[in-house]
Amino acid sequence: MADPTQPPGGGPAPRSGERARSRDRDAEGRARNARPRDGLGRPLPYGRPGVDRQPEGVVRTAGQTLTEAQRLLDAGRPFHAHEVLEDAWKSGPEEERGLWRGLAQLAVGVTHAARGNARGATTLLRRGARALEPYRAAPPHGVDVAGLITWAEALAAEPVTASGAPEAAAVAPRLRG
Repeated sequence: MADPTQPPGGGPAPRSGERARSRDRDAEGRARNARPRDGLGRPLPYGRPGVDRQPEGVVRTAGQTLTEAQRLLDAGRPFHAHEVLEDAWKSGPEEERGLWRGLAQLAVGVTHAARGNARGATTLLRRGARALEPYRAAPPHGVDVAGLITWAEALAAEPVTASGAPEAAAVAPRLRG
């Protein structure tokens, strides 16, 4: 049985000069971390079971993106919802990239809140709300921009501590009105 404290393939952990050569890489040579992750995206030791990750680079319609992101938020998996929203941010039309970036930042804000990281939660929730502001007057795809901004500001104002971290699903927003 493989030692869960060792990188895939066994052997000793790489020394700092070897780290770049031994990292998990995709077919194009980009670094990919194959470590399993928990439901909030935190890395787990190699060999431990984790939560399935969202495939990267999936091009979806706006409706598919919002439906999948909402499903993940409702399931208490905001880190994974952020990955879905990030795909839309990277592949969507230029005029909507701020919308998708803002929604992804809100999902990361929920992730930080659920992890008990008040500073990270506050920063990302407020940053996401600012990114959504230009879409308030004419929200695309049925996104409840005004409601999300109000929700983000309220959650950012709540004190969060590691011992009092909310359940991600309990504070997840509704993306569409």
